[in-house]
Amino acid sequence: MLAVFSRGPEGAREVVRTRCERGADIAKMLGFADDTVKAIRALDEHWDGGGQPYAMKGDETPLLARILGLAQTVEVFYSSHGVLTAYDIAAARRGSWFDPRLVDALLSIRTDGHFWKSLGETDLIAQIKAVEPEDQVAMARPGRLDLVAEAFAKVIDAKSPWTFKHSNGVADLAVSIGERVGIQGHALVELRRAALLHDLGKLGVSSLILDKPGKLTEEEFAVMRGHPRHTRDILSRVGCFDSLVDVASSHHERLDGTGYHRRLESSRLPMAARVICVADICDALGRRGPIARDFRRTGSSRS
Repeated sequence: MLAVFSRGPEGAREVVRTRCERGADIAKMLGFADDTVKAIRALDEHWDGGGQPYAMKGDETPLLARILGLAQTVEVFYSSHGVLTAYDIAAARRGSWFDPRLVDALLSIRTDGHFWKSLGETDLIAQIKAVEPEDQVAMARPGRLDLVAEAFAKVIDAKSPWTFKHSNGVADLAVSIGERVGIQGHALVELRRAALLHDLGKLGVSSLILDKPGKLTEEEFAVMRGHPRHTRDILSRVGCFDSLVDVASSHHERLDGTGYHRRLESSRLPMAARVICVADICDALGRRGPIARDFRRTGSSRS
């Protein structure tokens, strides 16, 4: 935040532009409709032209982006302070941040108790699936799984400037090492996917820790050591990536059982997990900044 503020309004605009453009690029990469891509790119624009990053005004902002912009703000205040506060914020920003017509539409469901109750208590993923157009369902075929893994690698690496392209670097190294130790065919494809997703759990680690310029405290490092467990938890929920769970989440284990998070010994570490561990360290040591410094100082890393 200090770095952003030191650059003034342009610094803040660049942060938002990077977020929106990267999100739009990932959506396009995954094959989503052009309307979806445009909505993500314009997510933080405001009705009065005071938003970011392109200062779009009124109907210049795509309708889907206007809806999402209102929805994301309402969700934050609803989750933190309840329905009444969420409506107060929406009404206060009617005509400035938000399209007046959309705020009026929101006000029409103010007393819909069933809707607000379901928002907080039911399985939202199941609700989304129920309204997904059947002709737009994308099946998780092998080629698409590779795209999903690559897209999430971009999301992961965008979490911190110190990890730019780290996931792809680890994947390239892992494939190269894997080929030389006899990993072939589908197993090599699975190795690459696991390498791309190995740091998925970092999405659950605060950027204050990931981007800290100095050495981490014991408490901070304990949080950092939890990211392989988060990787395991997230991938365990995605059926098409079941086969990657153990390998992707074991990249900080050690042959002598002193690693984390499960302290697995060599007899329980498959070759693919060992390969990713080596690739992870090699890529981190090849980079400048806190990652390499922490490796050399403590034998551990934020990668």
